[in-house]
Amino acid sequence: MPHATPKLFVLDTNVILHDSGCIRNFEENDVAIPITVLEELDQFKRGNEDIHFQAREFLRHIDALTGDVLSAAGSPLGSGLGSIRVVLGGAPRDRLHESFLQDTPDHRILQTTMGLQREQAPRQVILVSKDTNLRMKAKSLGLRAQDYTADKVQGFDKLYTGRRTVEGLASDLIDELYGTPGVLSADRLALAQPPLPNENFVLRNGSKSALATFQRATSSFHRVEKQSCYGITPRNAEQAFALRALMDDDIKLVTLSGTAGTGKTLLALAAALECRQKYRQILLARPVVPLSNRDLGFLPGDIADKLDPYMQPLYDNLTVIRHQCGEETQAAKRIVDMRESEKLMITPLAYIRGRSLQRMFFIVDEAQNLTPHEVKTIITRAGEGTKIVFTGDVAQIDQPYLDALSNGLSYLIHRMMGQPIYAHVTLEKGERSALADLASELL
Repeated sequence: MPHATPKLFVLDTNVILHDSGCIRNFEENDVAIPITVLEELDQFKRGNEDIHFQAREFLRHIDALTGDVLSAAGSPLGSGLGSIRVVLGGAPRDRLHESFLQDTPDHRILQTTMGLQREQAPRQVILVSKDTNLRMKAKSLGLRAQDYTADKVQGFDKLYTGRRTVEGLASDLIDELYGTPGVLSADRLALAQPPLPNENFVLRNGSKSALATFQRATSSFHRVEKQSCYGITPRNAEQAFALRALMDDDIKLVTLSGTAGTGKTLLALAAALECRQKYRQILLARPVVPLSNRDLGFLPGDIADKLDPYMQPLYDNLTVIRHQCGEETQAAKRIVDMRESEKLMITPLAYIRGRSLQRMFFIVDEAQNLTPHEVKTIITRAGEGTKIVFTGDVAQIDQPYLDALSNGLSYLIHRMMGQPIYAHVTLEKGERSALADLASELL
């Protein structure tokens, strides 16, 4: 049986800035890089953001290739892989000129793809871009176009929630969990799917219920009690599960996902303050996503003035905790002292690049705006005694080239699921106010 002809994938710039190693994810198929893409990458060579790193890394990959990337055959990428070539652009075609009046990098990439489609027919030529609008333009011209999906998780509805409900449990088993020491052997429960390390369970029998988490080391379920942390008390089962994971010294990586108002950041911060003595520093960070993707330099004022609007939600959570404790209490004053001594720091995520995080409780807020590579970069900086917490809402993404399936938070949950030092909880119930819940439901 003859082998199918390898496809030719034409890469947009944003795919490379998302994943510099993308050219090795197309199996036996060939890859084409429009010269316009190299021109755009040249603008990203200098800088400290992740996209600058990706640009530099990709250009090094191209430079290290031994074959002639400008030839029609291209340069081989390695065993089991296709080849890569850089394609020079030509004069704009009439159809492209009639459809789009402006000469832009996107339209030059479309022009290159159209030229390759004519040259390579009947071979499949596919434009790969994370830009939805460019993919629509390509399809309007009769070109094949698709998203880059190598690091996407399987499906939003299949994303691990960290929580299961078991109905119809025998009454004596729930009573046993409420006894001493509040432990139930895993073989006592007949589950359709085996429990994962640090997976949480709501066990029910009629009016009786118990909260438990599975610990792989002892192959048993341990009762979860609602505990207060620095004046913050969990209001539902998911918040109780979250605080348990946040306070467990054996769990070094925690992810909390959920919509606005479910208490993700507040719980993480309260837990950090509660166990502050175990860590050298509490660090709160969030990615800065400027309006319309404009750089911070466009904003007025010094660096503190530029960053304060982005960091304000973290300050708001600190204010909530201080109010819960009482403004004049020792606990509230301790927060102020920790801020002044930099025991507690709030900083943009970009400022931790290059740092080694030793004995830190590190909270990364709005993690859904990170790429999978950025998440990996952060975690690999963790030193001895460090705990990292990622919080975010995978349905509310501010980056134009990320979505619910390709963002760093979803990727992390999918890849870390089942690891003994990792725990995840999806928070579902909003706890801000009845008004906020009503607006979330109806509007």
